[in-house]
Amino acid sequence: MSSRVIIFILSISSLLLLFINLSLAASSNDDDEFLSFLEDYEDSAEPDIENHDGPKFPSAPFDSTEQDEDIKIDDKDVVVLNDRNFSEFVEDNKYVMVQFYTPWNGHCKALAPEYTDAATELMKENVALAKINAVKEVEVADNYDVRSFPTIFFFVDGDPEIYNGRRTKNAIVTWIKKKIGPGIYNLTTEEAERVLTSEDKVVLAYLDSLVGPETKQLAAASKLENDVNFYQTTNPNVAKLFNIEANVKRPALVMLKKEPEKVVHYAKFVSANKLPLVTTFNKETAPSIFTSPIKKQVLLFATANDTDKLLPIFQDAAKLFKGKLNFVFVKMDDDEVGRPVSDYFGVTGDAPQVIGYIEEDDRIKFTFEGEITLEKIKAFGEDFLENKLKPFYKSDPIPETNDADVKVVVGNNFDEIVLNESKDALLEIYAPWCGQCQVLEPTFNKLAHHLHGVESLVIAKMDGTRNEHPRAKFKGFPSLQFFPAGNKSIDPIPVDTDLTMVALYKFIKKHAAIPFKLEKPASSTTSKSSTSKVGVKMEPANLKDEL
Repeated sequence: MSSRVIIFILSISSLLLLFINLSLAASSNDDDEFLSFLEDYEDSAEPDIENHDGPKFPSAPFDSTEQDEDIKIDDKDVVVLNDRNFSEFVEDNKYVMVQFYTPWNGHCKALAPEYTDAATELMKENVALAKINAVKEVEVADNYDVRSFPTIFFFVDGDPEIYNGRRTKNAIVTWIKKKIGPGIYNLTTEEAERVLTSEDKVVLAYLDSLVGPETKQLAAASKLENDVNFYQTTNPNVAKLFNIEANVKRPALVMLKKEPEKVVHYAKFVSANKLPLVTTFNKETAPSIFTSPIKKQVLLFATANDTDKLLPIFQDAAKLFKGKLNFVFVKMDDDEVGRPVSDYFGVTGDAPQVIGYIEEDDRIKFTFEGEITLEKIKAFGEDFLENKLKPFYKSDPIPETNDADVKVVVGNNFDEIVLNESKDALLEIYAPWCGQCQVLEPTFNKLAHHLHGVESLVIAKMDGTRNEHPRAKFKGFPSLQFFPAGNKSIDPIPVDTDLTMVALYKFIKKHAAIPFKLEKPASSTTSKSSTSKVGVKMEPANLKDEL
């Protein structure tokens, strides 16, 4: 083969390689430009596109005041932290309680004075109480996966533990002292009267000695019961005040409660008995209800007009299931607590209702039918324990029209929209009061608007406070989940990316079971799209002519 032929072949090969490389560079540049367009669109001042039926999110009163890196003290003795000083402060102090709050949240506002009083009292114990605005200081909030407010952590040498106790000064102080103290306290005759009158639940151990293995075991048990104070005594006069006979065989243990069933003698189960026969649901009792080791609850919803008639029946039923079911009374006409709880459980109107509830990940509910009598509640409770009841799920009405870019999902159309095997589905489960949901909404709406032409894809959202479905499982708001087409029987893929248009778009492209190609907007098709990164303008026709 002549050298001219070899040179000609090499020239053709070089041109072909150049053509391929330039094409790939142009394609890459084109993709980069398109994603840049998404970023520009996300940051633009273009009006948000409304995609919700029903009430809109209220405007959040964001505080725009810049915060210095120096530690500040607010509300007398509460330390104010931010993203920049959080880690250093927690590392420099052995005991720190931190409240993640939002300025407009009603529960945070109610907690504020109690938290301030607790901070003042705990200063002498070298415990710092701090707070951080989770809307402004989003980095720390994200690091600790804060999804509801207030969320409270207690740090010991930098190690966090969630606080789920009552949101009162006394409860916070008691809980922290148990964490940092001996766990069990010696009780004198003088102190016994104060304890009996001021504390709702106490445990007293009547022992032969105030030191030894029994004390160590009780101190360890005390650490597990955050809202019950443990005491010990060798004094028979103190024991008698707690309904323990002086000649009883020791060690003897008793729990006292301010309830009709005042005294519980026991050896192993403080947790199962620290709730009364029927617990009235309020801010103080809610943490104890939901942290009880008994996860099956029977709730009576009634107004003041029906309380006198129904509560005695409910208490008699509770005695039959002591230690097996928790019985809870909700005052429906209490606007501050009772009404929101009723709404959560889907209870409407003023007629009394009974609901069974399992406080676990699935949050399953069961309805009671018929007249509320002791015999029928007894039968309901027995079926509840034997798992014979059929669960129900609350739902808003199905929207009459659902043509917006973001589809509205309710409990009763979840199967039709989200579990449709012919479509990939991105679902956001939100709450109207959730600040992070409010921040996400414009991005989510614009993303849906951009992708509305993809027939194989559904972008939807569901109000998780008003709608339920056995496949809609979540632990906080917002919860974003992706359901791939053709495989809806498996658990959805949690969205674990940044909540930006570009990141969400890439996530959808990666996980979509049905591939799609998004048509680029005309405004992004410029001369740059035909220019490589080395500044060579692509003209394939001319290259072909030269060959």
